[in-house]
Amino acid sequence: MDEIKNKLWAIGGGKGGVGKSVVTLLLGASLARLGNKVILVDADLGGSNLHALVGIRYPQYTLADFINKRVETIDEVVMDTPVNNMRLICGADDILGMANPKYTQKTRVFNNLKRLDADLILLDLGAGTSFNTIDFFLYAPNKIVVLTPQITSMQNAYGFIKASLYRRLNDAFGKEPEAAELIKRASFSAPGESIDSLARLYEAFRSLGEEQQERLLNCANELKIKLIVNMVKESKEKNVSNIISSVAKNYLGLDVENLGAIQYDNVLNASINNMAGFLANRKESSAGSNFYDIAYGIVKNIRKSNALNPSPAA
Repeated sequence: MDEIKNKLWAIGGGKGGVGKSVVTLLLGASLARLGNKVILVDADLGGSNLHALVGIRYPQYTLADFINKRVETIDEVVMDTPVNNMRLICGADDILGMANPKYTQKTRVFNNLKRLDADLILLDLGAGTSFNTIDFFLYAPNKIVVLTPQITSMQNAYGFIKASLYRRLNDAFGKEPEAAELIKRASFSAPGESIDSLARLYEAFRSLGEEQQERLLNCANELKIKLIVNMVKESKEKNVSNIISSVAKNYLGLDVENLGAIQYDNVLNASINNMAGFLANRKESSAGSNFYDIAYGIVKNIRKSNALNPSPAA
Protein backbone atom coordinates (compact mmCIF):
# COMPACT_ATOMS: atom_id res chain seq x y z
CA MET A 1 0.00 0.00 0.00
CA ASP A 2 3.04 2.32 0.22
CA GLU A 3 2.66 3.34 -3.43
CA ILE A 4 -0.80 4.83 -2.77
CA LYS A 5 -0.47 5.91 0.87
CA ASN A 6 -0.82 9.61 -0.02
CA LYS A 7 -2.51 9.21 -3.39
CA LEU A 8 -5.91 7.60 -2.78
CA TRP A 9 -8.64 9.31 -0.74
CA ALA A 10 -12.14 7.95 -0.12
CA ILE A 11 -14.93 10.37 0.79
CA GLY A 12 -17.93 8.75 2.46
CA GLY A 13 -20.49 9.29 5.17
CA GLY A 14 -23.86 8.14 6.36
CA LYS A 15 -27.03 8.70 4.41
CA GLY A 16 -27.39 11.14 1.51
CA GLY A 17 -27.83 14.87 1.79
CA VAL A 18 -24.59 15.79 3.57
CA GLY A 19 -22.93 17.07 0.39
CA LYS A 20 -20.32 14.37 -0.25
CA SER A 21 -20.28 14.93 -4.01
CA VAL A 22 -19.97 18.71 -3.72
CA VAL A 23 -17.24 18.29 -1.10
CA THR A 24 -15.39 15.85 -3.37
CA LEU A 25 -15.70 18.22 -6.33
CA LEU A 26 -14.64 21.42 -4.58
CA LEU A 27 -11.89 19.76 -2.55
CA GLY A 28 -10.58 18.25 -5.79
CA ALA A 29 -10.72 21.65 -7.50
CA SER A 30 -8.77 23.27 -4.66
CA LEU A 31 -6.14 20.52 -4.74
CA ALA A 32 -5.83 20.94 -8.51
CA ARG A 33 -5.38 24.70 -8.21
CA LEU A 34 -2.53 24.05 -5.79
CA GLY A 35 -0.71 22.37 -8.69
CA ASN A 36 -1.69 18.73 -8.18
CA LYS A 37 -2.90 16.36 -10.87
CA VAL A 38 -6.27 15.24 -9.50
CA ILE A 39 -8.68 12.55 -10.67
CA LEU A 40 -12.18 12.30 -9.20
CA VAL A 41 -13.82 8.87 -9.29
CA ASP A 42 -17.59 8.65 -8.96
CA ALA A 43 -17.73 5.42 -6.97
CA ASP A 44 -21.44 5.78 -6.22
CA LEU A 45 -22.24 2.85 -8.49
CA GLY A 46 -25.98 3.09 -8.03
CA GLY A 47 -26.59 6.82 -8.23
CA SER A 48 -23.69 8.72 -9.74
CA ASN A 49 -23.95 12.49 -10.14
CA LEU A 50 -20.46 13.98 -10.33
CA HIS A 51 -20.61 14.18 -14.12
CA ALA A 52 -23.79 16.26 -13.93
CA LEU A 53 -22.19 18.63 -11.43
CA VAL A 54 -19.30 19.35 -13.79
CA GLY A 55 -21.62 19.86 -16.75
CA ILE A 56 -21.24 16.50 -18.52
CA ARG A 57 -24.75 15.45 -19.49
CA TYR A 58 -24.05 12.20 -21.33
CA PRO A 59 -20.66 10.69 -20.50
CA GLN A 60 -19.01 8.93 -23.41
CA TYR A 61 -17.52 6.38 -21.05
CA THR A 62 -18.19 5.40 -17.44
CA LEU A 63 -16.66 3.08 -14.90
CA ALA A 64 -19.09 0.42 -16.18
CA ASP A 65 -17.21 0.34 -19.50
CA PHE A 66 -14.03 -0.60 -17.66
CA ILE A 67 -15.72 -3.04 -15.27
CA ASN A 68 -17.39 -4.85 -18.18
CA LYS A 69 -14.18 -4.75 -20.25
CA ARG A 70 -15.60 -2.72 -23.11
CA VAL A 71 -12.40 -0.68 -22.90
CA GLU A 72 -8.98 -2.16 -22.28
CA THR A 73 -7.60 0.30 -19.73
CA ILE A 74 -9.06 2.51 -17.05
CA ASP A 75 -7.25 5.50 -18.60
CA GLU A 76 -9.75 5.35 -21.47
CA VAL A 77 -12.67 6.32 -19.21
CA VAL A 78 -10.97 9.37 -17.68
CA MET A 79 -12.57 12.65 -18.85
CA ASP A 80 -11.59 16.31 -18.64
CA THR A 81 -13.48 18.80 -16.43
CA PRO A 82 -13.74 22.62 -16.45
CA VAL A 83 -10.88 22.75 -13.91
CA ASN A 84 -7.30 22.52 -15.12
CA ASN A 85 -5.42 19.53 -13.64
CA MET A 86 -8.70 17.90 -12.53
CA ARG A 87 -10.18 14.97 -14.45
CA LEU A 88 -13.10 12.63 -13.79
CA ILE A 89 -14.13 8.98 -14.04
CA CYS A 90 -17.92 8.95 -14.27
CA GLY A 91 -20.04 6.54 -12.23
CA ALA A 92 -21.56 3.30 -13.46
CA ASP A 93 -25.26 3.65 -12.71
CA ASP A 94 -26.33 3.02 -16.28
CA ILE A 95 -26.21 -0.77 -16.13
CA LEU A 96 -28.41 -3.01 -14.01
CA GLY A 97 -26.33 -4.73 -11.36
CA MET A 98 -23.39 -2.31 -11.42
CA ALA A 99 -24.28 -1.18 -7.91
CA ASN A 100 -23.11 -4.61 -6.73
CA PRO A 101 -19.89 -5.51 -8.54
CA LYS A 102 -18.32 -8.89 -7.89
CA TYR A 103 -15.23 -9.25 -5.73
CA THR A 104 -13.03 -9.82 -8.78
CA GLN A 105 -14.47 -6.71 -10.45
CA LYS A 106 -13.79 -4.56 -7.40
CA THR A 107 -10.26 -5.94 -7.13
CA ARG A 108 -9.62 -5.09 -10.78
CA VAL A 109 -10.87 -1.53 -10.22
CA PHE A 110 -8.69 -1.14 -7.11
CA ASN A 111 -5.57 -2.48 -8.83
CA ASN A 112 -6.00 -0.15 -11.80
CA LEU A 113 -6.91 2.98 -9.86
CA LYS A 114 -3.53 3.07 -8.15
CA ARG A 115 -1.80 3.03 -11.56
CA LEU A 116 -3.53 6.19 -12.80
CA ASP A 117 -1.31 9.16 -13.58
CA ALA A 118 -2.39 11.44 -10.75
CA ASP A 119 -1.03 12.99 -7.59
CA LEU A 120 -4.34 12.52 -5.80
CA ILE A 121 -7.39 10.38 -6.54
CA LEU A 122 -10.64 11.19 -4.72
CA LEU A 123 -13.33 8.51 -4.54
CA ASP A 124 -16.84 9.88 -4.12
CA LEU A 125 -18.71 7.03 -2.42
CA GLY A 126 -22.39 6.21 -2.34
CA ALA A 127 -24.61 6.88 0.65
CA GLY A 128 -25.17 4.26 3.33
CA THR A 129 -23.16 1.37 4.66
CA SER A 130 -23.43 -1.30 1.98
CA PHE A 131 -20.50 -3.72 1.78
CA ASN A 132 -19.41 -2.27 -1.57
CA THR A 133 -19.38 1.28 -0.24
CA ILE A 134 -17.45 0.23 2.86
CA ASP A 135 -15.00 -1.84 0.78
CA PHE A 136 -14.12 1.20 -1.35
CA PHE A 137 -13.76 3.24 1.82
CA LEU A 138 -11.49 0.70 3.49
CA TYR A 139 -9.30 0.24 0.42
CA ALA A 140 -8.20 3.88 0.41
CA PRO A 141 -5.37 4.63 2.86
CA ASN A 142 -6.90 8.08 3.44
CA LYS A 143 -10.50 8.15 4.59
CA ILE A 144 -12.77 11.19 4.95
CA VAL A 145 -16.24 11.13 6.49
CA VAL A 146 -18.48 14.09 5.62
CA LEU A 147 -21.29 15.11 7.96
CA THR A 148 -23.42 18.11 8.83
CA PRO A 149 -24.20 19.51 12.31
CA GLN A 150 -27.66 17.88 12.32
CA ILE A 151 -28.11 15.16 14.94
CA THR A 152 -29.26 12.60 12.36
CA SER A 153 -26.15 13.24 10.28
CA MET A 154 -23.95 12.87 13.35
CA GLN A 155 -25.59 9.53 14.16
CA ASN A 156 -25.18 8.35 10.57
CA ALA A 157 -21.54 9.43 10.46
CA TYR A 158 -20.76 7.51 13.64
CA GLY A 159 -22.67 4.51 12.27
CA PHE A 160 -20.59 4.66 9.09
CA ILE A 161 -17.35 4.77 11.07
CA LYS A 162 -18.48 1.87 13.25
CA ALA A 163 -19.55 -0.20 10.23
CA SER A 164 -16.15 0.43 8.64
CA LEU A 165 -14.29 -0.74 11.73
CA TYR A 166 -16.28 -3.94 12.10
CA ARG A 167 -16.12 -4.68 8.37
CA ARG A 168 -12.34 -4.40 8.74
CA LEU A 169 -12.34 -6.72 11.75
CA ASN A 170 -14.59 -9.23 9.99
CA ASP A 171 -12.20 -9.30 7.04
CA ALA A 172 -9.28 -9.93 9.38
CA PHE A 173 -10.90 -12.56 11.62
CA GLY A 174 -13.72 -13.94 9.47
CA LYS A 175 -12.15 -17.39 9.12
CA GLU A 176 -11.67 -17.77 12.88
CA PRO A 177 -15.05 -18.80 14.37
CA GLU A 178 -14.45 -17.81 18.00
CA ALA A 179 -13.06 -14.38 17.13
CA ALA A 180 -15.74 -13.80 14.49
CA GLU A 181 -18.53 -14.52 16.99
CA LEU A 182 -17.09 -12.04 19.50
CA ILE A 183 -16.80 -9.39 16.79
CA LYS A 184 -20.39 -10.04 15.73
CA ARG A 185 -21.60 -9.50 19.29
CA ALA A 186 -19.66 -6.23 19.57
CA SER A 187 -20.85 -4.90 16.22
CA PHE A 188 -24.55 -5.22 17.00
CA SER A 189 -24.38 -3.99 20.62
CA ALA A 190 -27.83 -5.33 21.47
CA PRO A 191 -29.44 -4.26 24.77
CA GLY A 192 -27.77 -6.12 27.62
CA GLU A 193 -24.72 -7.04 25.52
CA SER A 194 -21.58 -6.87 27.67
CA ILE A 195 -19.24 -6.42 24.69
CA ASP A 196 -20.28 -2.90 23.71
CA SER A 197 -16.93 -1.26 22.88
CA LEU A 198 -13.56 -2.08 21.37
CA ALA A 199 -12.04 -2.05 24.85
CA ARG A 200 -14.44 -4.76 26.01
CA LEU A 201 -13.93 -6.68 22.79
CA TYR A 202 -10.21 -6.57 23.52
CA GLU A 203 -10.87 -8.04 26.97
CA ALA A 204 -13.07 -10.75 25.43
CA PHE A 205 -10.20 -11.58 23.09
CA ARG A 206 -8.06 -12.39 26.13
CA SER A 207 -9.27 -16.00 25.92
CA LEU A 208 -7.86 -16.19 22.37
CA GLY A 209 -4.36 -15.14 23.39
CA GLU A 210 -2.17 -12.04 23.37
CA GLU A 211 -1.32 -12.39 19.69
CA GLN A 212 -4.99 -12.12 18.72
CA GLN A 213 -5.45 -9.15 21.02
CA GLU A 214 -2.51 -7.44 19.33
CA ARG A 215 -3.96 -8.15 15.89
CA LEU A 216 -7.25 -6.64 17.00
CA LEU A 217 -5.61 -3.40 18.11
CA ASN A 218 -3.51 -3.21 14.95
CA CYS A 219 -6.65 -3.46 12.79
CA ALA A 220 -8.19 -0.54 14.66
CA ASN A 221 -5.01 1.54 14.62
CA GLU A 222 -4.70 1.13 10.84
CA LEU A 223 -8.11 2.76 10.34
CA LYS A 224 -7.13 6.42 10.00
CA ILE A 225 -10.34 8.44 9.56
CA LYS A 226 -10.73 12.18 9.08
CA LEU A 227 -13.84 14.39 9.37
CA ILE A 228 -15.16 17.33 7.39
CA VAL A 229 -18.18 19.09 8.88
CA ASN A 230 -20.19 20.58 6.01
CA MET A 231 -22.83 23.35 5.91
CA VAL A 232 -21.87 24.95 9.22
CA LYS A 233 -24.07 27.97 10.01
CA GLU A 234 -22.91 28.84 13.54
CA SER A 235 -19.45 28.78 15.06
CA LYS A 236 -20.47 26.33 17.79
CA GLU A 237 -21.46 23.78 15.14
CA LYS A 238 -17.78 23.25 14.35
CA ASN A 239 -17.59 21.34 17.65
CA VAL A 240 -19.56 18.51 16.04
CA SER A 241 -16.27 16.94 14.98
CA ASN A 242 -15.08 16.88 18.61
CA ILE A 243 -18.24 15.05 19.65
CA ILE A 244 -17.80 12.38 16.96
CA SER A 245 -14.09 12.04 17.76
CA SER A 246 -14.80 11.58 21.46
CA VAL A 247 -17.47 8.91 20.93
CA ALA A 248 -15.31 7.09 18.36
CA LYS A 249 -12.40 7.07 20.81
CA ASN A 250 -14.48 5.86 23.75
CA TYR A 251 -16.43 3.12 21.99
CA LEU A 252 -14.35 2.20 18.94
CA GLY A 253 -10.84 2.99 20.11
CA LEU A 254 -10.26 5.16 17.04
CA ASP A 255 -8.37 8.44 16.81
CA VAL A 256 -10.49 10.45 14.38
CA GLU A 257 -8.90 13.62 12.98
CA ASN A 258 -10.73 16.86 12.23
CA LEU A 259 -9.79 18.15 8.76
CA GLY A 260 -11.93 21.27 9.00
CA ALA A 261 -15.38 22.76 8.57
CA ILE A 262 -17.18 24.20 5.54
CA GLN A 263 -19.43 27.18 6.15
CA TYR A 264 -22.92 27.21 4.72
CA ASP A 265 -22.57 29.48 1.73
CA ASN A 266 -25.42 31.16 -0.13
CA VAL A 267 -23.22 31.73 -3.19
CA LEU A 268 -22.30 28.06 -3.36
CA ASN A 269 -25.84 26.91 -2.60
CA ALA A 270 -27.23 29.06 -5.41
CA SER A 271 -24.66 27.55 -7.81
CA ILE A 272 -25.46 23.86 -7.26
CA ASN A 273 -27.43 23.67 -10.50
CA ASN A 274 -24.57 25.32 -12.39
CA MET A 275 -21.45 23.97 -10.75
CA ALA A 276 -19.58 23.95 -14.06
CA GLY A 277 -20.03 27.72 -14.29
CA PHE A 278 -19.14 28.14 -10.61
CA LEU A 279 -15.91 26.21 -11.13
CA ALA A 280 -15.02 27.95 -14.38
CA ASN A 281 -15.62 31.45 -12.99
CA ARG A 282 -14.00 30.69 -9.63
CA LYS A 283 -16.48 32.80 -7.72
CA GLU A 284 -15.25 34.04 -4.38
CA SER A 285 -17.08 32.45 -1.49
CA SER A 286 -16.56 31.68 2.17
CA ALA A 287 -16.91 27.96 1.48
CA GLY A 288 -14.29 28.24 -1.26
CA SER A 289 -11.82 29.60 1.29
CA ASN A 290 -12.60 26.68 3.62
CA PHE A 291 -11.95 24.13 0.87
CA TYR A 292 -8.68 25.84 -0.02
CA ASP A 293 -7.55 25.73 3.63
CA ILE A 294 -8.36 22.01 3.88
CA ALA A 295 -6.64 21.27 0.57
CA TYR A 296 -3.57 23.26 1.62
CA GLY A 297 -3.41 21.28 4.87
CA ILE A 298 -3.61 17.99 2.98
CA VAL A 299 -0.83 18.98 0.59
CA LYS A 300 1.34 20.24 3.44
CA ASN A 301 0.97 16.96 5.35
CA ILE A 302 1.72 14.90 2.22
CA ARG A 303 4.92 16.85 1.63
CA LYS A 304 5.88 16.36 5.26
CA SER A 305 5.17 12.63 5.02
CA ASN A 306 7.20 12.33 1.82
CA ALA A 307 10.11 14.16 3.42
CA LEU A 308 10.07 11.86 6.44
CA ASN A 309 9.51 8.68 4.38
CA PRO A 310 11.09 9.15 0.93
CA SER A 311 10.32 6.52 -1.70
CA PRO A 312 13.13 4.11 -2.69
CA ALA A 313 13.39 5.89 -6.06
CA ALA A 314 13.90 9.27 -4.41
